[in-house]
Amino acid sequence: MTGVTGLHHVTCIAGDAQDNVDFYSGVLGMRLVKKSVNQDSPGTYHLFYADGEGHPGTDITFLPWPEMPPAKPGVGLAMEVSLAIPLGSIDYWAERLAEHHLGVAEIETRRGTSALPLTDPHGLPLVLHETGDDRDFTLWKESPVPVEKQIRGLHSVRLWQRDLALTSSFLTGVLGFVDIGAENDWFGFEIAGGGSGRYLEIREIDDADRGRWGTGGVHHVAWRVPDDKTELEMRARIDHARRRPTEVIDRFWFKSVYFLEPGGVLFEIATDGPGFAIDEDPASLGEHLVLPPWLESHRGEIEAALPPIKPPAESGARL
Repeated sequence: MTGVTGLHHVTCIAGDAQDNVDFYSGVLGMRLVKKSVNQDSPGTYHLFYADGEGHPGTDITFLPWPEMPPAKPGVGLAMEVSLAIPLGSIDYWAERLAEHHLGVAEIETRRGTSALPLTDPHGLPLVLHETGDDRDFTLWKESPVPVEKQIRGLHSVRLWQRDLALTSSFLTGVLGFVDIGAENDWFGFEIAGGGSGRYLEIREIDDADRGRWGTGGVHHVAWRVPDDKTELEMRARIDHARRRPTEVIDRFWFKSVYFLEPGGVLFEIATDGPGFAIDEDPASLGEHLVLPPWLESHRGEIEAALPPIKPPAESGARL
């Protein structure tokens, strides 16, 4: 059965936009493949970091809202984003982060491979997780990170939920996940037959408060489908499950359907194409502010409202 194949992107809320660029591009070495705006609130950037070509499944994106209070941990939110790194690279990353005076936790073993938990400059819980999963990946030649150590894309997300059974039945019955069992109080699921970034884990906390969006938190989790036809089929399944999906929204680089899963986490179904190169030369992705056609007539006022962003090497950050 064709359907969801894995993570497409994860969108998070950041504080200062320049700090965000300095960390994800300058320290983690990911390519800023798209510098755009929040299409629903164009006075805010939407920044996309990915591999050298911006393959679906490699990008973590940010809405910089420095005026927001910090995210409140709680149920109904994605609480952690895991980025894939090559097998055998964990020590390199621990040393690199220490050189940049970034606090990291002890290296863990998760589902058989090494994982390094850390937080980004605005409080987002991240994990660099070693994996040998096959994936579409293109190196970024200008990355400050050596090719053999570069982040390969998304690996998994972790959710907090009050009622595991509600979300579990939806994941397995509608989205096509399979239950892979619990490990250290985290219940694991993966897309049956999916590609890279096909994992999700849930911790059930029945007495926790509802979480709240804010800086350092995850806004939504997007799952990828190969084409428009599959997206419409998935939307019908989600609608049949009474999750009230939106109509298909054209985001220009992909098409999106949004809905709340039973535990309250905002999910998205996003198509693989047409991709980030539809409106930019692949050689210069992310170097200029790109607006979808329906916002282009407002470029002057949008640019005037946005703070300037410089490449990390020019920002004065200690990299």
